[in-house]
Amino acid sequence: MDAALKIDEYFTYTDYCSWDDNERWELIDGVPCAMSPAPTERHQDAVGVIYTQLFFFLRGKPCKVFIAPFDVRLNANESDDTVVQPDILVVCDKTKLDGKSVVGAPDFVVEVLSPSSHHHDLITKLKLYMKSGVREYWIVDPDSKTVSTHVFNRTRTGSVSSIYDESEDAAPVAVLEGCTINLTEVFGEM
Repeated sequence: MDAALKIDEYFTYTDYCSWDDNERWELIDGVPCAMSPAPTERHQDAVGVIYTQLFFFLRGKPCKVFIAPFDVRLNANESDDTVVQPDILVVCDKTKLDGKSVVGAPDFVVEVLSPSSHHHDLITKLKLYMKSGVREYWIVDPDSKTVSTHVFNRTRTGSVSSIYDESEDAAPVAVLEGCTINLTEVFGEM
């Protein structure tokens, strides 16, 4: 895809699939959003630790964890014009997996903030995930060593939010019964 594309153009997942694989994009309501360059070491550390804890917790269970890049088509059964690549996601309904993407909302999404993604992750994606049916969304900030959790209610009109910081040992994943993420490990090397 040409980085100089016109902002007023509208795209769908079909268009998205034809773009250069060497460039990372997300598609929000038909508008392409270039993804930030390679993440920082702290970002990668946090993603790796959280993914590993989820992987071992979910082994032998019906849910499956994925790590970016993996396409999530949030409105595939409608306009199919929104594709995101969360840092980490968990899918418990395996009928949503088509071999190369998630068709619909994952159950749990984690985004680790990067300097260039603050607004996108804190505002745009929070609203998008709430609207699309994601059940729980975490925003991990390696700079402040905090985790903001948002558990969306079934009517998709609100959420229960909590903030955990490095002084707390663990944060519970509300939609995965019995799962907690060890924050000492997540922030320990930072």
